[in-house]
Amino acid sequence: MNILLLGSGGREHAFAWKMIQSPLCDTLFVAPGNAGTAQIAKNIDISATDFDAIKALVIKENIKMVVVGPEDPLVKGIYDFFLNDQDLKDIPVIGPSKIGATLEGSKEFAKEFLMKHNIPTAAYDSFTAETVEKGCQFLETLQSPYVLKADGLAAGKGVLIIQDLAEAQDELRNMLVHQKFGAASSKVVIEEFLDGIELSCFVLTDGKSYKILPTAKDYKRIGEGDTGLNTGGMGAVSPVPYVDAVLMEKIETRIVKPTIEGFQKDGIPYKGFVFIGLINVNNEPIVIEYNVRMGDPETEVVVPRLKSDLVELFLAVANEKLDEFNLEIDERSATTVMIVSGGYPEDFEKGKVITGLETVTDSIVFHAGTKLENGNVVSNGGRVMAITSYGDNFQEALDKSYKNVSQLHFDKMNFRKDIGFDLI
Repeated sequence: MNILLLGSGGREHAFAWKMIQSPLCDTLFVAPGNAGTAQIAKNIDISATDFDAIKALVIKENIKMVVVGPEDPLVKGIYDFFLNDQDLKDIPVIGPSKIGATLEGSKEFAKEFLMKHNIPTAAYDSFTAETVEKGCQFLETLQSPYVLKADGLAAGKGVLIIQDLAEAQDELRNMLVHQKFGAASSKVVIEEFLDGIELSCFVLTDGKSYKILPTAKDYKRIGEGDTGLNTGGMGAVSPVPYVDAVLMEKIETRIVKPTIEGFQKDGIPYKGFVFIGLINVNNEPIVIEYNVRMGDPETEVVVPRLKSDLVELFLAVANEKLDEFNLEIDERSATTVMIVSGGYPEDFEKGKVITGLETVTDSIVFHAGTKLENGNVVSNGGRVMAITSYGDNFQEALDKSYKNVSQLHFDKMNFRKDIGFDLI
């Protein structure tokens, strides 16, 4: 069958790389895609949120499945758009309904869902510009450091962790009154700080049953030793070495099961990925946040570890037969190192020619912010590409990734040299 994949990042290139391996996939269309997907699929230059253009493409190309990579189309309701359209209603969309996507679209909605279903999470309250001074008073009741989260979508950058009370109060005003993150911070959630090690749990659900995918840990800060500004992610490791069977059992019984049961109790249609951001506090898993799609760059280490046919897996989701699917996982470790543009996550330049791609061996290059220009692959975003490798352990895999990163070059190229530093 013909399949449409929405998105343009490293996550989408990893999905495309895996989906075209399936005998069930005839032609894979990617909208809008990048230079990497252009080499293995058919890029279509339309936005992932242009639903009318997507409908026209689906009908024209006889597309039988739509896989949604990023959060924007989900939060804007692409699942509901298909379901409520006479011409599209029988075409499965892999991704949750609009109300399901609100788990990522609104931090407050997610916290209310967690509390309602007795899923462990940090204490919190939420504030708007009208109640900003109440928010400043609430900060005074908490211990340092202080966690401020923009309620809406802020491309993974809307969370601030601040040590000083006065600075936290100033930043709260900055977010609410001066709209530091635009409309995303018209409401801000303030949370108690949890001290532990973060990890990501990925779940695929058909709304009734679920499969837990390999664990992963990503590295958000731009600088070595987890310093500097938050980014969309500078690298990732899978599996997470310290996650043992005891911790996984706690995650499943206390968090995954009540989440899926919560969808059913609340009447939330959900056929897609649930990305549960967790923190391990003294071997007790606590939810930091939900995302309603796969993470990036975690996808670049999770998908390569799936031995099963990804298209078959998506069909099982669409047909609500996930409980019958036997998910096979590669036992090897996988790591990825993200190469970014100089200046990212602040101002950076695009259009830099990337050289050395043909010299990469024993790693997979997943393109993120790239495009083809005059026969060259050039940078077209902050995070440019992810270099993924396998190994018997994560150190071996990282050695391969870094060896290949050293083969690549573009002007002002940057990357973290210490991915996995906290796992040794």
